[in-house]
Amino acid sequence: MAIAVPAAAEADEEGRAEVGCSVQEAAERTGLSVHTLRYYEREGLIPSVGRDAGSGHRRYTERDLSALDFLNKLRLTGMPIREMQRFTALYRDGDASLPERRRMLEERRCAVLARIEELQSCLRVLDYKIDFYNRLGAERNWTGDACEEKQQT
Repeated sequence: MAIAVPAAAEADEEGRAEVGCSVQEAAERTGLSVHTLRYYEREGLIPSVGRDAGSGHRRYTERDLSALDFLNKLRLTGMPIREMQRFTALYRDGDASLPERRRMLEERRCAVLARIEELQSCLRVLDYKIDFYNRLGAERNWTGDACEEKQQT
């Protein structure tokens, strides 16, 4: 999914302007806080969001929300904001930057795979310990939650 450069209002299939949603609605739909949405705009991660002509309030289009979803995924991978800004700037440069954007995503993918491997190792240790405690509990006839039992004594 590419970062889309939003317009103040986008047209639907019949040419009508799409009004968009408020910053609160955008926060709900993206899972990002209102503060984060404004921060992303301030940091240039998304171009200036369109505004309602009457009130001046931000109006997020489907295109904006799609871009925010992609940015959220990048952030969840651990991509630093500066790298996200670089990616966004490259996107705005157009097709000439496709190889560099692909390279950035491939590097991020490698980092994600390495982190998954680390987490799988952690999970194996936790599973081992849980299994150990389950076996120990069976030997000692533990019934129920050890935390609960400790509070009763």
